[in-house]
Amino acid sequence: MRRFFACCAAAMDRVSVFTGQACASLLFACIALSALEVVMRYGFDHPTSWSIEVTMALCATAWVLSVGYVTERNRHISITMLEILVGPKLWRRFRLIQILVSIGAVTGLILAIWSPAMRVIARPEYSGTALNSIQPSYLKVVLLAGCVLYVAQLFANLIRWFQGTEKEDGGGH
Repeated sequence: MRRFFACCAAAMDRVSVFTGQACASLLFACIALSALEVVMRYGFDHPTSWSIEVTMALCATAWVLSVGYVTERNRHISITMLEILVGPKLWRRFRLIQILVSIGAVTGLILAIWSPAMRVIARPEYSGTALNSIQPSYLKVVLLAGCVLYVAQLFANLIRWFQGTEKEDGGGH
């Protein structure tokens, strides 16, 4: 059973790493779109009506979907002074509390966003801008997907905590 859980945690790690690295390309697309908007606006005096909205959607997607990658790498913000003061044994217990509280909070967010996300799948909402995209609908569904990936990665970290195979804590430093 221990091996099964370790395989599940390793599979979730691979999903998180793949998703996080794929999100990097979204950020490069945001840079390209921003540069295009600058050229169109100041070079040709003909700004686009869509680039800012698309850039916001891409940045939001990258931010939401890369949270599992950040969690897998233990690169989230942490209070490093506290880590140094309490010692490794107590810090390990704090990590367990952090994982459990995070699972509870993200599960609460999943429950809160579930109904709105399902509603917009059935009947999309539009932004009301010049582009009038389905960005509000899209972002609700992406937030739900990101939360599910995040809680799955938290469970993978919890498995590693119980098995004593946690990766070196990168902390926020």
